[in-house]
Amino acid sequence: MNRRQFLAIAALSGLASASACGSGERPATADPAAFRTELRVPPLLEPKPDRDGTRHFALTMQRGRSELLPGRPVETWGFNGPHLGPTIRAARGDRVRMTVTNRLAEASTVHWHGMRLPAKMDGGPHQMIEPGGTWSPHWTIDQPAATSWYHPHPHGRTAMHVYRGLAGMFIVDDGDTPELPSTYGVDDVPLVLQDKELAEDGSPTGDVLSGTFGLLGDRMLVNGVHAPFMTVRAERVRFRILNGSNARRYHLVFGDGRRFHVVGNDAGLLPAPVEVEQVSLSPGERAEVVVAFAPGEQVFLRTVAGGDDIDEGDFDLLKLVAAQRLTSSPRLPARLAAPAPIVVPANAGVRRFRLNGHDAINGKEMDLSRIDEVVPAGATEIWEIENTVYAHNFHIHEVAFQVLDVDGDKPAAYASGHKDTVYVPPKSTVRLVVKFGGFTDPVTPYMYHCHILRHEDSGMMGQFVIVEPGTESRVSRTIATPHLSH
Repeated sequence: MNRRQFLAIAALSGLASASACGSGERPATADPAAFRTELRVPPLLEPKPDRDGTRHFALTMQRGRSELLPGRPVETWGFNGPHLGPTIRAARGDRVRMTVTNRLAEASTVHWHGMRLPAKMDGGPHQMIEPGGTWSPHWTIDQPAATSWYHPHPHGRTAMHVYRGLAGMFIVDDGDTPELPSTYGVDDVPLVLQDKELAEDGSPTGDVLSGTFGLLGDRMLVNGVHAPFMTVRAERVRFRILNGSNARRYHLVFGDGRRFHVVGNDAGLLPAPVEVEQVSLSPGERAEVVVAFAPGEQVFLRTVAGGDDIDEGDFDLLKLVAAQRLTSSPRLPARLAAPAPIVVPANAGVRRFRLNGHDAINGKEMDLSRIDEVVPAGATEIWEIENTVYAHNFHIHEVAFQVLDVDGDKPAAYASGHKDTVYVPPKSTVRLVVKFGGFTDPVTPYMYHCHILRHEDSGMMGQFVIVEPGTESRVSRTIATPHLSH
């Protein structure tokens, strides 16, 4: 029996998987028989073409009932259904229009996380949708192939709205993308990872704004399903993985220690596939990975503890069961159609941000009427994020960036591509080279914030506007009408 066969048997028989994880003793893998609910793949949202060729997508925020635990229906929130939302898929060059209707009893927003678009279309806390209201943002998609997502962004309520189930994937395709697994739901599969604290009746419990980080649940859901299995039917599968949790950080491994390839980060593909044993994702981060399978095998996708306060515990997430016959898959290409590297200009401006406790940046709590930064359109800058205490991460709306270093060290190769969210370890400084877009608006801001949602809601967020170069000094730092409702 070789090592891989032994580890596979160990993972599926409840034996300790320490050798699979490679970092000491680990709790036993869950009973494979418990993973008996088939993984739900979010449906693709079919657009209706407008007369001018615009692709029109309709989303409704609504209440419903879902079985987060089998046989125990409870109240949840979702888009176009009782929990989570459909996958939106569009291509570079598409004109898109969203009709977002709010059927909830309270105001909310929908933020297009990872999208390059005008500030008025961004869906931050300034684009509130009142109960019964409708919002219709529109833009032309002009960014590389990527896995983005959408979720609410009401200031002070984001954590609860996401926790109740409002989240969905937004996939951007690009005609220059090389041959990668791309049949949605078969060998191109979205995985939305979330943790919950569930009562005996299956209902979500706990205070999302309590403690240092908010809620860290002890039940893992994948696409809204607890203890799921997926039947694999192709030799290689591309998983688009989203950390959709409020606070938890995931360190993803396979129960038999197999290696796999990362092909994309938040905002685009990597220049070449990177072989790894583990991928780490903080809230809001995404990774595209390609995993090879053999006929008839079974393996768990797991998350393991990594020593941070927001990744406590080892959990099995998804049981993957390969069919006895698999459709053939092409080999991974040696090179990928990555966006061009973001080059640091010789005269790059530097902005510094200090993360204080859990409710302030540079000593200031979020103020919807205050503009914190003014950026010239098309600028490339260095942003230094200093974390003075415990774990944080950092998300910037509208932009793409690359990580220059973390406390002077280069990022892991698999995390070196274009991103919009980055983990900032305790008492460390992360430097980013940030590329801003060309949409100008001196009165409507974008956000930057910690994406641990308890911190975001508590005030660890700031605002910036993008303006015509040379006009920065003439921009007002006060927003007269901070709430724009629909």
